[in-house]
Amino acid sequence: MQEKNLKIIVDAGALQIRIKELGQIISEDYAGKNLLVLGVLKGAFIFMADLVRAIEVPLALDFIQVSSYGKGSSSSGEIILKSAPTIDLAGRDVLLVEDIVDSGLTIQWLINHFSCQGANSVKVCALIDKGERRVLPVHIDYCGFYIAQGFLVGYGLDMNEQYRSLPAISHLRPSP
Repeated sequence: MQEKNLKIIVDAGALQIRIKELGQIISEDYAGKNLLVLGVLKGAFIFMADLVRAIEVPLALDFIQVSSYGKGSSSSGEIILKSAPTIDLAGRDVLLVEDIVDSGLTIQWLINHFSCQGANSVKVCALIDKGERRVLPVHIDYCGFYIAQGFLVGYGLDMNEQYRSLPAISHLRPSP
């Protein structure tokens, strides 16, 4: 999809190289542990699919769905867990996989929520750390890319459910 309001920031090749690197690091860190990779839908599904194929240790996977944006482009601040994990977290080492961490509100809520569910540990793997709108300081254990600003789409990231299928991450500039 070629659109004049899209500017590629991270191309498909760079994405795959970085995901392989993350997979190696995560594999080393979780060797011998009871890993549960928990993807945050909908945005993280493409990243998570590639990431779990790059992880070389046994793992289980599950998904959750959370809402804080509605149809807008900025967080409402109210976190709603729309779909909970189907796998018991007790005794698991949970790796939350998120597409983007910006305000920090959602990921901090998820860390707190799942830490209370009996997990051995809860860590975060984010494709993008975008501190432009950071409200809460959060620790991202595994980060794909630091991108300071701009509205990002592609590779799972969307604007009103559009652009998720793009193979690269792009800035979506306002239409003239």
